[in-house]
Amino acid sequence: MGYLWNEKIETAGIEEMRSLQSQRLCSMVKRVYEHVPFYKKSMDECGVSPDDIKSVDDLEKLPFTKKTDLRDNYPYGLFAVPLEEVTRIHASSGTTGKQTVVGYTDADLDIWGECAARAIAAAGGTRKDILHVSYGYGLFTGGLGLHAGGEKMKATVIPASSGNTKRQLTIMQDFGSTILCCTPSYALYLGESREEMGIPLSAIHLKAGIFGAEPWTEEMRREIEAKLGIRAHDIYGLSEVMGPGVSFECEYQDGLHVNEDHFIPEIIDPDTGKVLPDGEYGELVFTCITKEALPLIRYRTRDIASLTREPCRCGRTLIRMSKPRGRSDDMLIIRGVNVFPSQIEEVLLNTKGVTANYQIIVDRVNNLDTLEVQVEMAPDMDFDAVRMVEEKEREIHNGLLSILGLSAKVVIVEPKTIARSEGKAKRVIDNRKVFD
Repeated sequence: MGYLWNEKIETAGIEEMRSLQSQRLCSMVKRVYEHVPFYKKSMDECGVSPDDIKSVDDLEKLPFTKKTDLRDNYPYGLFAVPLEEVTRIHASSGTTGKQTVVGYTDADLDIWGECAARAIAAAGGTRKDILHVSYGYGLFTGGLGLHAGGEKMKATVIPASSGNTKRQLTIMQDFGSTILCCTPSYALYLGESREEMGIPLSAIHLKAGIFGAEPWTEEMRREIEAKLGIRAHDIYGLSEVMGPGVSFECEYQDGLHVNEDHFIPEIIDPDTGKVLPDGEYGELVFTCITKEALPLIRYRTRDIASLTREPCRCGRTLIRMSKPRGRSDDMLIIRGVNVFPSQIEEVLLNTKGVTANYQIIVDRVNNLDTLEVQVEMAPDMDFDAVRMVEEKEREIHNGLLSILGLSAKVVIVEPKTIARSEGKAKRVIDNRKVFD
């Protein structure tokens, strides 16, 4: 059962929170206008000045910030403090261009630890727990973010990092790890490996997991919980905004509580930029109101989600965001149909006899998009039973057709034939050669 790490903030009234946000927003806007040439230029072009921002009601007047803006100002062009005040630097993977570089002052790192501690507490973590951090360390924000949260609450932290799965499971047994932090795909891999190694659930002491860095479905949550004997909690963050801890799930697993004393969320129409009302799905946007080194204004995350202020049974009054449905830039357009990998995953995880290990292959043949879904058969099923395999393929095909409105080729493959990942899983291979 989780608890409130910072009760005053986590149960603040709406007006109290809005007042705090307004104060911090006005201060931040003035600071970036004076210290970040990019923001001065973009605000001037929009015809808005710091004097025009008097409360959170004026947030819509401000320009958006996109990932390309960070790349265009690589590496330090968006920093709002001199480099000598920056204590640490992180960066994204940079798979589609230059890396996005993020800086943190001492105060930023303290806020990050605070936000991550709230997430750990919500998952039931206390100073008596042993936090097993299997996110990658280094420039990726995952490992050090949860590490800082664990140390903030005085828990015992094991910086296991990713990889060497058998050793990880041995450490869990011998060191008594109680809370696992990693990507959901790696958690599932750990659960599979536990079964293969013949390690009974009673031999590991895990009670909860905190998983993020990639989208995952409710079906995948149930699979992880069964294989590791834990309660699985979602955590959200992205390196540009801070890292893991921007929002987090409580014990009720009913949306993620946003740390809105530090980050103001909005949902916009991704095509028009218009702000959408609570409850509607659109692109998630964040404004950082307390960060010193890299305070971003209306940063477009490309994540598709919704917001609600409906009361949560846990007692927190923080606004909640839904689990992201996927990313607008990860969305596949196949024969004119919008397809999110999470939709395919949902069908697969609701199909008995197959595993959560799959790959989506998109191609273009004779100017027509093709969709192939490869999924592994469960180890306890008979792969050589051709009729059964064909029946499963038809079942999945019909399920995908019902949800997507698209016909997909479904191929069931033998167990352990799809490559595993110890970080973010690579689910989609798009072989189409599409040129603008």
